[in-house]
Amino acid sequence: MSTESTESTELPPVAPEVLAEAVENLTPRLRKKLDAATEGCAAGATLAADGAVTLRFGEDALVTLRPGPAGTITTAEQATCSCLLAPRCLHRAAALGAAPLADAPPEPVAAAGSHEPADPAGPGDSAGTTGTTGATGSAGSTEPAAAVEPADRVGPAEPAEPAEPAPALTAAQLRAAGALWQVAAEALAAGVTAGGAVVQAELLRAAHTARLAGLPRAEAAALRVVRGLRAARERRAGQRLGDLTSAFRELLHTAGLLASGSADPALTGTARRAYAPGGSLQVHGLCREPVLSATGYGGVVTHVLGPDGSRYSVSDVRPGGLARARGAGSASVALGGATLDHAGLARGGLRIVGATVSAEGRLGAGRGVRATPLPGIAWTERPAAALFARPAAEAVAELSADPEGAETALLGCDVTVVGAAGEHLLVRETRPDAPLLRLLPAHPHPELAHTQNLRRIAAYPGVQLRVLGRPDLDRTATLRPLAVGPVPGAEYTLRLPEEWLGRADLGYDRLQGMHFPTGAADPVPLSAAEGPDPLADSPLWRVRRLLETGVAGGRRALAEAARGTSSLAAASYGPLRRAGLTAAADLAAALAAEADRRPRDVFGRLADPSPDGYAWAWLAAATHLAAAERSLIAASWAADPSAVMSAAR
Repeated sequence: MSTESTESTELPPVAPEVLAEAVENLTPRLRKKLDAATEGCAAGATLAADGAVTLRFGEDALVTLRPGPAGTITTAEQATCSCLLAPRCLHRAAALGAAPLADAPPEPVAAAGSHEPADPAGPGDSAGTTGTTGATGSAGSTEPAAAVEPADRVGPAEPAEPAEPAPALTAAQLRAAGALWQVAAEALAAGVTAGGAVVQAELLRAAHTARLAGLPRAEAAALRVVRGLRAARERRAGQRLGDLTSAFRELLHTAGLLASGSADPALTGTARRAYAPGGSLQVHGLCREPVLSATGYGGVVTHVLGPDGSRYSVSDVRPGGLARARGAGSASVALGGATLDHAGLARGGLRIVGATVSAEGRLGAGRGVRATPLPGIAWTERPAAALFARPAAEAVAELSADPEGAETALLGCDVTVVGAAGEHLLVRETRPDAPLLRLLPAHPHPELAHTQNLRRIAAYPGVQLRVLGRPDLDRTATLRPLAVGPVPGAEYTLRLPEEWLGRADLGYDRLQGMHFPTGAADPVPLSAAEGPDPLADSPLWRVRRLLETGVAGGRRALAEAARGTSSLAAASYGPLRRAGLTAAADLAAALAAEADRRPRDVFGRLADPSPDGYAWAWLAAATHLAAAERSLIAASWAADPSAVMSAAR
């Protein structure tokens, strides 16, 4: 009887350093064959009775992956091959390269209630997980990151003192940052087309060195680039070249500044999010949202407010993928013996004694925490009402000044539905001369309720909604709603059940026809001038396209595209200058010139240029573009259309 499953088997995640070592041990001849060997090898994976995953390469080579208790390959001994060249063989490296990258192992949980939950989500690793506070990110993408420090290891809170200068970087940190900059510059020069397994392994090796040196933010940035390269080369659904461009910008920015000796704590990052005592707290629920990561984690985050408006969250994110993300919305809240589930907490409250709170506002379930349920409050009551009290443009202007904080910020506003336009739901804020806003699903997965609920809302133009969501600062006037409710005093608005306490969580509750008003409202006017996307129509697309050409095809592709009569030639920067974007035009022209520069050796022969100059030129143009686009996006929320273009100059 066969001991292996014939069904499709997913490969276990592999620690980055294990993969990097396997590739490093290959001979130059085998490295050239690695990409071809990796492609498609996972399709033949089978699951053995003992939990091992096997992959066959021909008649004589069988690779066996034996994940540890956490389900990941963390040591070289857990990956073996039956061929004579093992462990320095092509088969073993190809099998490891086909597996997903593992994240830092979570802190083991000891006795129940003695440690904080091992929630993998964290800041700085946002490309793969969506919609989280402390479990991150922007839609489409956040991933599990650092483990959580147990609360019982955190000392008592100390009074605030004047900030002291950050300690200088150590020699090991400077070497690690310099090495990471070098391999990142080489990866950028190679681009997606040449950024195969060998280039990725070099990035993983440098990322591992950065982690050992105490540079977790640099490590996280490198892992995002590697995941982006993989997704682009495999042409996965939902992969966006713009996301990989942003990942390269973040990696080069972080590594470059660290290598120059900058000791800013924001650049070094924090590997663990310590929980500090928070005393006694009283919190009330706002909404809940599902969390689904690209690395198999799933769960829920429930957002709550303190009496003074301070925002906290209770998260439950663990391995389990989509099934867990869907089911965790009604799972019990593991916090101080509370008898609520997450659905009840989103519309209820808690009085917490001995609370522990992370820097991101996550509430921990440490030893000594006690919680008792409280009645919920409506969005019309304090402190929740303050979220909807000011124009959205004012809130976005503040968030634009702090892009990192914007990733987890919530924004509330009252809107009137205009209708669907492509993938967007168009709405207008119910204020005089308010701009047109675009609503996008907080998570696009079809098995979650976000997309279906927005489609249902789009069928009722003119309906008024109170929306709570996360502003998408990568898109023009775009909000990713987490929950909606009726507008107080409006006639043509939602009719929600009383037990929903005036809001529907768009990731879990499913809106039906009975939740909408009967009849038809007056159509909301949409002038032709408001239809286009000012960010897409800006001449800045020329710089964006130039940068993305470099990421996709590497240095040579950028040089060829910007040479001669191409639409990306220097003459095409005229529209940028005429629009007043002279700095963007100058930086783009400098990047094109650097990409096309070919030095000669002492004998006059053409030589390969160093990637350093190209990387710095690319980073300068990318950083300026990001700042200009942020200004454009912030201005797009304002009522005055003339502010949009002037903001980018």
